[in-house]
Amino acid sequence: MLRQPARAMLIDLDGVVRRWDPAVAAAVEARYALEPGVLLTTATQWDAYRPAVTGEITDAEWMRVIAMRLPLPIDDATAAVAEWQQHRGYVDDEVLAFVRDVRAAGRPVALGTNATDRLHGDLETLGLTGAFDLVVSSAELKVHKPAPEFFQRACDALGVDRSWVLFVDDDDRAVRGARAAKMPAYRWSERREFGYLRAALGLS
Repeated sequence: MLRQPARAMLIDLDGVVRRWDPAVAAAVEARYALEPGVLLTTATQWDAYRPAVTGEITDAEWMRVIAMRLPLPIDDATAAVAEWQQHRGYVDDEVLAFVRDVRAAGRPVALGTNATDRLHGDLETLGLTGAFDLVVSSAELKVHKPAPEFFQRACDALGVDRSWVLFVDDDDRAVRGARAAKMPAYRWSERREFGYLRAALGLS
């Protein structure tokens, strides 16, 4: 914990604020006789994922790459990917309430996420437009977590030195990257330690 409370928070989207229902992908995979987990595994292959989250290709182009790599006729693969992508996740209401409490206490909160050009549309769909003081997207910065430049530019945009910005993410690589960039960082998990985070931010 910080010796003095953090003055701002940078929080991840996927796995923290937004959750995904794994049953959706499983149902699509079963319907198209695909191996369990192949949609996510294919989507996160680094040579396809990295260009998408650094804005080198659009989200639509990323989906086409995924479809082309599935072991299905292209029309079926395209349909499978489209069905899978209809689910845009859901908001963790407890985390959103915490974000609101942090902002109400005068601590600015930035959303810091590895995302594609679909991010702002997703935020609108999820009712999260305006939920943060700032949205920091890897696709817009052209650099992704855990690169030091991502964290530096996010803190610069917040107007707070990175040593006073609490970073919250469920990805261990991102958390280690933030710590390497001299930021206090917390690995989000199912423990949901709101008390710890409140104390780190100086909230009662």
